[in-house]
Amino acid sequence: MEFDNEDHYAKLLRAQTHIFDQTFGFINSMSLKCAIDLCIPDVIHKYGQPMPLSQLIASLPIHPSKACFIFRLMQILTHSGFFSQHNNATENYEQEEVSYVLTDASKLLLKDHHFSMISLPQVILDPILVNPWFQFSTWFTNEDPTPFHTQNGMAFWDYASSEPKLNHLFNDAMTNDSRLISSVLIEKCKGVFSGLESLVDVGGGTGTMAKAIAKSFPQLKCIVFDLPHVVDGLQGTENVEYVHGDMFEAIPSADSIMLKTIMHNWNDEECLKILKRCKEAIANKDKGKVIIIDVVIGNEKGDSELDQTKLFYDIEMMVLVTGKERNEKDWAKLFLSAGFNSYKITPVLGFKSLIEVYP
Repeated sequence: MEFDNEDHYAKLLRAQTHIFDQTFGFINSMSLKCAIDLCIPDVIHKYGQPMPLSQLIASLPIHPSKACFIFRLMQILTHSGFFSQHNNATENYEQEEVSYVLTDASKLLLKDHHFSMISLPQVILDPILVNPWFQFSTWFTNEDPTPFHTQNGMAFWDYASSEPKLNHLFNDAMTNDSRLISSVLIEKCKGVFSGLESLVDVGGGTGTMAKAIAKSFPQLKCIVFDLPHVVDGLQGTENVEYVHGDMFEAIPSADSIMLKTIMHNWNDEECLKILKRCKEAIANKDKGKVIIIDVVIGNEKGDSELDQTKLFYDIEMMVLVTGKERNEKDWAKLFLSAGFNSYKITPVLGFKSLIEVYP
């Protein structure tokens, strides 16, 4: 009986710890935001070698009364994988002073890194996008389309178009993501563009993705297709053209249509409309295709961090917009309903996948 009681209480304590851990999960996010706001990754990078805590404190724009708290901030950031800790002997060899270096994750938070992701946590953790979470449970009891709508009285896209700060952060985050995704796609999946002469990047924003593809495949004529307020005034190049319009109405004709992280913003009915417009726009049905870059839930087993990121993304879409992340069956149903013949999924883009859909 004594052993049974020990086992019972051990389970209770593990359960309690799990609840604490999940409840405090936001601390990782907000500590990361604090590090970005204080430019900690850039300060350590500029130092050029393992940076002692005392030197880090002296280099940060903080009030002297807060110096003693930096070590505690760095502890959680080190634990969550954003910095690596080194212990170095001081000059008198009587004690050690901790030093810090960047990890692969914090390198992507450098302002001048080519693939910098600094805009992503800035936009996701902005009060504009955080406050709707306080309406999450309320939303389940009303008829509003999203918790964002419950909080702000309008759709995310309408709010973004009228709020310069949110629009700027969001566009920056998408641009930075496109830089990395396009580089991987061009390096690892060159065959995707084989035999194609034209491509329309639907919802292509300012053209980061299309310009990278056009540079690597100069024979490919690329069209960046987006709403008027996004592309008006942008200057094209020899093989990159900007065209405005509404993807729910019509898409310019081309051999291939690209949808990079577009579909997860919309519900199934809306995605079906987009896919039908894509099929109508494919000029050559023999060699044409739709190129989708998006999440496929459950297509990679055994990677808990990938799985969690996908589920996080799915709930974020629920809170902000009317979209969702989909598993392969969900995708297949959409493709079949839109009249497509076949598809191929290649999980080569981190937690996102490359999906080629054939008419």
